[in-house]
Amino acid sequence: MVSRSSLVAAFVAASCLTSAYAAEPETAVSAPPPPELHYKTGEVVLPNDVATLHLKPDYRYLDPKETAKLLIAWGNPPDAVRDTQGAVVPTAVEPFSKGGWAVVLSYINDGHVDDSDARKINYTELMDDMKKSTREGNEERKKAGYGTVDLVGWATEPSYDATTHKMYWAKDLDFGGSHSLNYDVRVLGREGVLSMNAVAEMSQLDDIRHDMQSLITQADFNPGQRYEDYNKSTDKLAAYGLGALVAGGVAAKLGFFAKALALIVAAKKVIIAGVIAAGGWLARLFKGRSKDQPAA
Repeated sequence: MVSRSSLVAAFVAASCLTSAYAAEPETAVSAPPPPELHYKTGEVVLPNDVATLHLKPDYRYLDPKETAKLLIAWGNPPDAVRDTQGAVVPTAVEPFSKGGWAVVLSYINDGHVDDSDARKINYTELMDDMKKSTREGNEERKKAGYGTVDLVGWATEPSYDATTHKMYWAKDLDFGGSHSLNYDVRVLGREGVLSMNAVAEMSQLDDIRHDMQSLITQADFNPGQRYEDYNKSTDKLAAYGLGALVAGGVAAKLGFFAKALALIVAAKKVIIAGVIAAGGWLARLFKGRSKDQPAA
């Protein structure tokens, strides 16, 4: 099991990028219209065939190709939107409007996560560690030309359901005075974890919490891929437990969170969060436009 001291936070934030769909002066060239998105509803088997969404009428699904269209239209570079398992968008939400949001799905196949540490985790101490590593990471982010981020604290303290093997938590992040809500759900499976990540403004906490609590019940691993199907004789065991799952990263040699994506669309701006691994290795760092890249 990974010790608490080896945990690091995964909060790399890019500088705000004005969306292509932000309001422009009348004299400016009109922005292109947003792309048409094609949704699926009802029972949706994810592309990797290990999990299924049982979507109620309140939600609709975008496959990975459609998800890439959405994320690129939000201002994200193409190489930052690969390897998702799609996205879920509430039926009542227009993703291209101010405050529009989506839940990005991904699958982490690092092995079976042992949940035996569930009752042993001190989330106050864990948050202190995450804040410290976030502050330390700001120096590297500034050197790389990116904005800094401050981890304010829990918006919702982590909660784990040992019966369904589902966990959720929310963080309050401060991007230069602009607070965002990072709401995470993890569904544990036989040899991996289904990640459901939504980011919005802190003012949307109640709405996001309501939607995510509902969405948690609509995602399950398929028979043979469920947590209880784990066979310790044949299946891979992850090198970390629930504490590391919440912290968002461990030592790079453990290969944790090789891919991770967190997005925000608020006030017509886009922020992308990446992952920093222990020891200063930058696993992934994105933003819509680097400072030295000329505007389009």
